[in-house]
Amino acid sequence: MNEIIIINNDAEEFNIQIAGFKSKVTDYKHLINELPKSDNGCTIQLMNAEGIAGRKHVTHATIHAIKSFSRHENIANSLGLEICVRTSGQRQISQALKMLGITSGNIEVCVVAVDCDDNIMETLANLLGERDDAVLEAEEDKLKKLYNITEIEANTVGTVSKLLMERTTLLITET
Repeated sequence: MNEIIIINNDAEEFNIQIAGFKSKVTDYKHLINELPKSDNGCTIQLMNAEGIAGRKHVTHATIHAIKSFSRHENIANSLGLEICVRTSGQRQISQALKMLGITSGNIEVCVVAVDCDDNIMETLANLLGERDDAVLEAEEDKLKKLYNITEIEANTVGTVSKLLMERTTLLITET
């Protein structure tokens, strides 16, 4: 399944694609260098899927990342890194990378592609391995531990996914 989300932001249109992969990363730097390069503004961000609370969580964060640049409220200098920061709900880039960064070994990867070719996920499958969008589903116990979420917090908002989306939104008020 290749769901493409189109959003409009200040008369601009953005094409967002999100997918999950089960990967074996042996050399992260090599992987980054092998990602498709594009002159048309394509942004590809890889994140550890263990820190993802579902497709809505990532979509919400990606939209906030895109809008942060138009408001000149971005935390990072690149859209890819801004997506990571917003997804983590952190203001510190180093903390966001600690939570959502890719590591060597067997890893579940969340890929966000903005304004890339419609077949980008098929291209990335050659680098990342088996596509499996199920890795994007929230594993609440892991997420609670990773994001230091208490039972009270989770119960107040309803779900961990909603809480993480709320944290992303709150980054706007902290700018």
